[in-house]
Amino acid sequence: MEMLTLTHVQKHFGEKEVLKDVSFSVPEHTVFGFVGRNGAGKTTAMKMILGLLPVSGGEIRVNNLPVCYGNTHTNRFVGYLPDVPEFYSYMTPKEYLRLCGEIAGMAPREIQSRSEELLGLVGLGREKRRIKGFSRGMKQRLGIAQALFGRPKLLICDEPTSALDPVGRKELLDILAAAREQTTVLFSTHILSDVEHICDEIAFLHEGRIVVKGSLEEVRKRKKEAAMEIWMERAEDAGVLMSAFPFLESSERESLLLKEPEGLPDILRFIADRNMAVLRMERQETALEDLFMEVVGQ
Repeated sequence: MEMLTLTHVQKHFGEKEVLKDVSFSVPEHTVFGFVGRNGAGKTTAMKMILGLLPVSGGEIRVNNLPVCYGNTHTNRFVGYLPDVPEFYSYMTPKEYLRLCGEIAGMAPREIQSRSEELLGLVGLGREKRRIKGFSRGMKQRLGIAQALFGRPKLLICDEPTSALDPVGRKELLDILAAAREQTTVLFSTHILSDVEHICDEIAFLHEGRIVVKGSLEEVRKRKKEAAMEIWMERAEDAGVLMSAFPFLESSERESLLLKEPEGLPDILRFIADRNMAVLRMERQETALEDLFMEVVGQ
């Protein structure tokens, strides 16, 4: 089942066209990477999914129901984590989640059990400090707990890792990966390494259009040139190879980089004829960053 579907969606602000015929769908219980540079239109799209902005054309459906501008009924299926979540700083995490549950009309026992479950999921189960003493990463983790509190079918995350350090980013990504068991995640980001870490499917948004979409494996296959790295045991052998095959390049990892796969048989024969010792050879995996730069023409 498709939890979220955008069909030929357009958005204009006066004469400026921000989104141009955007179509993609997000399958249930997946982490979907919505990728684009800052200003590409990702946040505008998410505001329309939440019914906070009207569409200029096309249709958005959540849980197979149409999204309507204003107080849309589809938001009962949605949890939202902004890039900078805000809280009542004088509260503890348990107090804040209790408030969220009371506002939602949940029973006290359900509030308690759900709070314990989610604070354990995000690593704040034993945290008794007030939120004002939290780091940025801790606030993001509490934001995930709050967004998941009502058991949403769709969790929308707007650039959740953009200001975190490497440790905080990894912790948050691991939590989002685990959350796919409970919900479907729409993960907006411009950090492509994060997408490779957790996403099942992705869509590249560039200048208001979807330029690439599909599963991670399908998208990687679009870039067919997979380079080969060769590590030689002796540095002088590497120098001989580079002299014999000028298309070889030296990499930062002290290896030889072959970007023309058709040259590999000749290189292997050359190595065998001269009894050169090879430490390792491996095919490089296509990096999303390289593919993204290629499809946006940079």
